[in-house]
Formats: sequence, C-alpha cells, structure tokens
Amino acid sequence: MSLSNNRSSNKKQLEGESLYLGLDFGTSGARFAIIDIVGTIQAEAKRNYPIYLNGESRDWARSWKETLFLLLEDIPLNLRKHIVSISIDGTSATTMIVDSDTGEPLWRPLLYNESCPDALPAVKSIAPPNHTVCTASSTLCKLVSWWNQEGSNQKSALLLHQADWLLWLLHGKLGVSDYNNALKVGYDPEVDSYPSWLVCQPYSHLLPSVVAPGTPIACLKEELRNKFGFQKQCVVCSGTTDSIAAFLAARATQPGKAVTSLGSTLAIKLLSNTRIEDSRFGVYSHRLDDKWLVGGASNTGGVVLRQIFTDDQLEKLSEQINPSQISLLDYYPLPKAGERFPIADPELAPRLLPRPENDVEYLHGILESIARIEAKGYGLLKELGATEVDQVFTAGGGAKNEKWTKIRERVLGLPVSRADQTEAAYGTALLAIKGDQQNIL
Repeated sequence: MSLSNNRSSNKKQLEGESLYLGLDFGTSGARFAIIDIVGTIQAEAKRNYPIYLNGESRDWARSWKETLFLLLEDIPLNLRKHIVSISIDGTSATTMIVDSDTGEPLWRPLLYNESCPDALPAVKSIAPPNHTVCTASSTLCKLVSWWNQEGSNQKSALLLHQADWLLWLLHGKLGVSDYNNALKVGYDPEVDSYPSWLVCQPYSHLLPSVVAPGTPIACLKEELRNKFGFQKQCVVCSGTTDSIAAFLAARATQPGKAVTSLGSTLAIKLLSNTRIEDSRFGVYSHRLDDKWLVGGASNTGGVVLRQIFTDDQLEKLSEQINPSQISLLDYYPLPKAGERFPIADPELAPRLLPRPENDVEYLHGILESIARIEAKGYGLLKELGATEVDQVFTAGGGAKNEKWTKIRERVLGLPVSRADQTEAAYGTALLAIKGDQQNIL
C-alpha cells in the first residue's frame, strides 16, 4: 500500500484551533485533506486500495473500509484532537445494497462505471423521458437490476451510495444520503423529495432518507473517538460525489463561474441560477444550496494528445507555440468515433487531418480545436438556459500548460486561470466547515 505526502505543515497548532477533515474515495484510491477555517492545508495523505477477493470478484467494500481506517491512523496525532467536523465524498452512482439492521453488504458493490442494461427498459417505462436515471449506469438501473435478481427475497435491505456507507461506519446512523449522491437514483433536489413515480415502486422502501450535502448527521462514534483520539464533539456530516467535491475545491462560488477539467477527457461544470437537463447531451444539474451545478463532458482531451505525442514532446512543442496567433487548422480531436457533448453523435468521426509537417503547428491546431469544443460546450449550456459563463478555472493535467491557457482565453474570450485547489478531498473538507457552521447536535 502506498502512502505519500503525509505532512503536518504547522507543527505548532494553536491550542483550541478547529480543523476540518475531508476524505475523498476515488476510483483507484483514497486521500484526506485537513484544513483550518481559512482553508490552509495542515496535512494530507493518500492510499491505494488494497486488493481483496471474494471468490472471483474484488471485495471492494472491505478495501474501502480498511482504507478509511488506515487513513484515520495516518492523521498526525497532534492534529486529531482539533478536528471538529468530517465529511466524505465517493464516486457517483457507486451503489451498495446493505442489510438494514446490520449495515453489512448483501451484494457486491456496483461501481460507478458498471452498466445494468437489463434494467433500462423497466426504468424508462416509469421515469419521465430523458431523465438522469435513463442511462444503464444510473443508480436506479443498478437497484432495479438487483431487485429483479434478488430483491423480492430480501426483507431487510437498504440502498446506500459509497459515501453514505463509509460515513455510516463513522456515525452509526444507517440510511442517510445526500441530494448529490441521490440524484441518479431519481431524487428530485428541486422539490426535495423522491418523485411519485418512484415512491410507488415495490422497491421504494430501500431508498435512503436524503439531506443536503454537509448536513451534520451525528457525532463520531464513541469507540472511534477513543481509538483514534478525536474530540467528543467531532461531528460527521453528509457527503457528496467526487466530481462535485473537486468543483467545491476550486471555490467558484458565484453564478457564471466555471471549472474546466482538462484530464483524459474535457469536462465542464458551471454554477448557474437555473437548472437545465438534457440527456441527449448528457447534461444534468446538481443542486448546490440555492444554485445549480450544470455539467457536460466531451470525449476530447488529453487522451488524444497522448495518442500522438509523448509528455516530453508536449512540453517542448508547447513552448514554441505563439498563443496569440489564430490556428487555421480545423480538427475535432477524439480518441475514437463517438461524441456526446457538445455534439450528440455516437458516429462522429475523429478529425485530425491534414497533419502539417511542422509538429508545433500540429499541436497548436489540436490545442486550439479542443479550446473551440470547450467554447461550444459553454455556448450550449447557455442555449439550454444556464447562466452565461464569465470566468473559467482549470483543473486536471492540462491546467499546467500555460500556452494552452492563453489559447483558451483567446478562444473563450474570458479570463482563464488555474484553480488553486483541485483535490476532491479539499472540497470535502470545505463541506465539513459548512457542516460545523450549522451544527446543532
């Protein structure tokens, strides 16, 4: 198991200073960030998930649980007694069916990227057209698939998301979720309830109760307080999804502020006063207090660049680009055929020709073409009714490329800067601050 970057930057903790713990459970590992009230990081660490097998399949629940407690052990001893609030994010639509009495998993966890196409016709027959649940990887499809195989035999079962279950291990109140995680099971965050078309289904008794992200649920269990040396008043708050936590980390708190993530794909998230949904483009809105976090993801991005150039080449060629010069090359960089946002076309072919002899020109053309796709994405969100973007923060590997940032600034016609913080654990620690500020437990 790898452990890295476990540091305490402030050895002389002020007596009585409050600290906040955020834990991020991502796809391959988990990390924590501990921050003070002004957002300064006091310690952070990460661990990869240990591999456990349950027969032929991976025992994910055991891996996550062990990682949670290992990370708590990794927290510097001198900081633990100052932590007043904890929150956790998990991967969206990672679904667990547990015993409603013991909390033990009744079925293997169904991961965020797993599809249950067997359940899709049933889900489409009950949900409104183009609803967020109408994709085979939605939490609701996973629930219906399990129900059809096993459900009618199980008297005491409960649906939880990954973050819900991990938080339960800390606070002991079974059956609580948040409205970000619950979106893909069909919860309606606008009216703050499950819709009638869902409540009337035979499996609706499995659905968890739902609160706002960062809501204090209960104090940390006494046995854990004693074991790890946390304070008696340490509160455990409801969580969120990993992608929303990463948005929160950038502290883009006003409508019109957006975060573009330039990783292997291009994902954009925009804070909007209005909610928009359109499953044709994979566009949906998450509630953030009284605003909406609107998002879309293109298949273009870093994965295409890596098919053509090495990291070393990308760095050296980028240095030679003049970002104020417009590239006349018109590409649509995709790793393979198929695009969803901002063009909904499963057959859309990659366009990376003609290739000029000069590789600096070629890279310039690709980077500028990706910037045009980003601009088209923000334009589509506006057309669909979202607040117009006025500033873009950048996360992901592409944020390091200063020439690309300048190209994007020119193409978007907006200020573009690198987000100071992009780790989901940092965003979840901010959520823990929010929870502490409304703590009446």
